[in-house]
Amino acid sequence: MKLAKMKIWAFALCAASAMQIAVVSCSDDPGVENYYTQTKEYASSYLQNREQFSEYLKILEKARGEYNLHLVDMLGTYGSYTVFAPTNEAVGKYLAERGLSSVEELSVADCDTIALNSIIETAYFTTDVNAGPYPRSNMLEHILSIKSEQEWDAQKNDSVLTMYINTASQVIHADDSVANGVVHTVSTIVGSPNDLIGAVILQDSICSLYAKALQVTGIMDTLQDHYVDDTYGWAKDQDRLDSCTWKEDKMLVMTADGNEYDNVAYPAKRYFNYTVFLCPDSILKQKYGIETLDDLRAKAHELYDEVYPEDANITDETDRRNALNRFISYHVLDRYGDYYSLTCMDNDKMQFEFNRLKYDICDWYGTLMPHSTMKLSFPSGTQPGLYVNRRGVRHHADERGGYYRGAKVSRPQEYAKINTALNGIYHHIDDIAAYDKTMQEVVMNDCIRLDCTTLSPDFMTKLAGDGSVARGHPGDDGNKYPGGSNNQSAANNPGRNVGFKPGYARNFTYGKETHMHVRCRSLWYGCYEADEVLFKGRYDFTLTLPSVPEGTYEVRMFTNAGYTTRGIIQVYIDGEPQGIPFDMRKNGKELFNWTSDTDLGDDDAIAAFDKAIHNLGWMKGPKCYHPQPRDSFDASTSNLRNGDSNGRQIRKIFGTFTTDGKSDHYLRIQQKMEEGGELPFDFIEICPSSVYNNEYLSEPVW
Repeated sequence: MKLAKMKIWAFALCAASAMQIAVVSCSDDPGVENYYTQTKEYASSYLQNREQFSEYLKILEKARGEYNLHLVDMLGTYGSYTVFAPTNEAVGKYLAERGLSSVEELSVADCDTIALNSIIETAYFTTDVNAGPYPRSNMLEHILSIKSEQEWDAQKNDSVLTMYINTASQVIHADDSVANGVVHTVSTIVGSPNDLIGAVILQDSICSLYAKALQVTGIMDTLQDHYVDDTYGWAKDQDRLDSCTWKEDKMLVMTADGNEYDNVAYPAKRYFNYTVFLCPDSILKQKYGIETLDDLRAKAHELYDEVYPEDANITDETDRRNALNRFISYHVLDRYGDYYSLTCMDNDKMQFEFNRLKYDICDWYGTLMPHSTMKLSFPSGTQPGLYVNRRGVRHHADERGGYYRGAKVSRPQEYAKINTALNGIYHHIDDIAAYDKTMQEVVMNDCIRLDCTTLSPDFMTKLAGDGSVARGHPGDDGNKYPGGSNNQSAANNPGRNVGFKPGYARNFTYGKETHMHVRCRSLWYGCYEADEVLFKGRYDFTLTLPSVPEGTYEVRMFTNAGYTTRGIIQVYIDGEPQGIPFDMRKNGKELFNWTSDTDLGDDDAIAAFDKAIHNLGWMKGPKCYHPQPRDSFDASTSNLRNGDSNGRQIRKIFGTFTTDGKSDHYLRIQQKMEEGGELPFDFIEICPSSVYNNEYLSEPVW
């Protein structure tokens, strides 16, 4: 197992998550004399001024970590921290279990583990978190989980809601606000396992058949061994994502005619993460009569022999073409995705950016099964929640008559055990997921819109010591939507954007002349899902396109055009040039006489205009997304189809390709201007001919 040496942070990025369910209860209340009362008290002073934390303070003083940390001093400075502070009684209990009599007998390494497990470098009050994993790692790079349950309180003679950290450490007093964060008092020292995701799955007894299938196919070995890239290294120290502060000078990348400057840094380490979907044994038995591994093998052949008849007789279960291997590998994504990050439905303001009466929030990902794709959706309506391989809008068919329920993902509060690990997370689903005929012929018989921040697994892999990922990376002070004030001063620039070196963003190939970074989200950007991938310089990159079923497809890109900094690009599909170069310095009015729907008039005129510009290689933006902050789903704002008066927000149709569904295809984009330029790579669409070339059903504008 390649387990990276744990890196400790003195200062790191802030990642806050404003979620909407409060879980707080305190039995064994420490008393009003311990309640926080002074607004100027920092976390260190809070601990020092309360005798019940004196033993914990000794541990903090003794801990050093990789960088000779002084944690008490750190907690006495400006910042944002969550501290899970064990009482003296809790420390005594821990020492007794170890056969020790005092903190002095603990090694520095012991103190490092205890201290760094107890601190998250972002303030999380109980009103900020749902049940499940915290959005950010602790200082030991471990994800802590929270659960709450009703318990009987003898003193109150009543049932109370009690909160636990990592299932064992009870929060006995919560939410003491301090000047630089929050302190929660806990009954036992907070521990966190070193387990990788495969070991965590093996501890979940209700999904034993999937665990066995992961083992016999060899995929469990991948989950356990493939964790850190030992070849990766960063260049200049100041450009490291984990450097001591973003207030120092960073790489500032000018965008949009000099109106914005992106603050960019690079990960210090490169990890590999996994998201695994597990269908419980009880559901397999209830729905399919599956009780043994042989039963599961038979189901796998039933699903895949029809789609891949040439591979039906492959018996080596470690071969990716084997039916059982296909079955179980399809349930694994090579990236980190918790419940609210597998789509951009982040349980916060992003949900209001969509017209959810007409469009389900969704994203698409490749899986460990070669040449396969999975769809994750978060509909509203009477069937809300996260789903795998669903089609429709809300609880009904879409405008083209397509509907398939898919498999529903369990909510975070429904897990009895921890479902996170150092390198990943698993989710329970209420049905099997498969790249079968239904998926390929029903779910994927639709325009497949792929946000560019999902196109590489590295965009959704936990960053060293931070716990966040590049996609949706937070800004200054933990702001989830920091864009809008991106100026030339790094110290005053709230945006934190994550850069990727050549060779370290899977699915992309490019050289040193190409700069690429994932932009932080902003509700004000004219971007789908509030973010994009930005290319800069004399860029020339090739993207391995996501896999789609057999057929002919149109490839499109949505972008913001009409800025002098954009440049001119030449596009290639599978090595073949697609038309003349696209001058991105021109806007929609200049390129194809972009005209608003309002000016066009009635539906017939709008449809005729759409058809005419499609024949010329253009489309307006989608109508489903509103690029301005909104407080409700029906708030009236412009959408990406309306664009602005010059039609900057447009889709360019690059060309078509035909696939057998079992081969790779490539999109190359090359900047042709000698002085270089920029490309806001927002989303691409891979649209089947049954949608864009259908004489009976026009393609929806959403």
